[in-house]
Amino acid sequence: MDVLGVILAAVVAVPALQVGYALAAEAALGVLPHRAQTRLRPWLWLAPALAFLAAFLVYPALHTLVLSTLDARGRAFVGLRNYVAVFTTPEMLVAFRNNLLWLVLFTSATISLGLLLAVLTDRVRYEAVAQAVIFMPMAISFVAASVIWKFVYEFRPAGAPQIGLLNAVLTRLIPGFQPVAWLVNLTTNTVALILVAVWVWVGFCLVVLSAALKGIPEELLEAARVDGATEWQVFWRITLPVLGPTVAVVATTMVIFALKAFDIVYVMTNGNFNTEVIANRMYKEMFNVRDFGRASAIAVVLFLATVPVMAANVRRFRQQEGIR
Repeated sequence: MDVLGVILAAVVAVPALQVGYALAAEAALGVLPHRAQTRLRPWLWLAPALAFLAAFLVYPALHTLVLSTLDARGRAFVGLRNYVAVFTTPEMLVAFRNNLLWLVLFTSATISLGLLLAVLTDRVRYEAVAQAVIFMPMAISFVAASVIWKFVYEFRPAGAPQIGLLNAVLTRLIPGFQPVAWLVNLTTNTVALILVAVWVWVGFCLVVLSAALKGIPEELLEAARVDGATEWQVFWRITLPVLGPTVAVVATTMVIFALKAFDIVYVMTNGNFNTEVIANRMYKEMFNVRDFGRASAIAVVLFLATVPVMAANVRRFRQQEGIR
């Protein structure tokens, strides 16, 4: 069967299965007492989704946890040896350090720039155009963004024509400036990679925060101004506290991306020159070294690192629901 046939079969078969399941479930419930129907109906409707979650999320997670306690080929039990290696090998220590840098610099830069641009564009007539231009990098993939910025960071020795945009501009503007190998220099390379991610994500932060900004009642801001508050005081004492829940959601998204940063590092440096991150190291252990046990241990550690963030987010949602 060709690809078109498979697609048509899926388009027809999936809705048919859903309708068939719904009819069968209701028919089965019909023979039960009314009280039992009320209790079982939600679970019967949720059953397909729960089955998919179990098959494609729970089972792989448990299998990865088991693999993390086995040797490189996934055959012999080695206990916590893979986890000891994760927290002691020099490559992983570099990855932890870099992910911490990503966590701090990337998150703070995207949120602060997004908030600043949301406030500034809210005051101009060409707001839609400005936000569209800033949001545009979100429309391309991280791989494409990485290729674009590799040209920006391109390096040629001093005296040679600089084909990299950044070195070309700086050598023209600053007399005596020596071209920098941005992706090789140990001082600049991780920051250069983070800058690419900021360029991509700041548009997302801008759009979300701008939407929340427009939800603040104008009467509230005007009342503060009438009472003598300056624009600075209005921002810090009214605008920012009201935007707090939205900032928390955006921060959660940025933190999770920072923890699982991969594409940009893989394309631009592949973790060389001390730019390694956890996800890229996991990829190397799995597909280059073929050490399934250690790669699974790294995956488990990465998953556990995201759990506190998600737990804090769920707790905050519950608190908001409690207030409402």
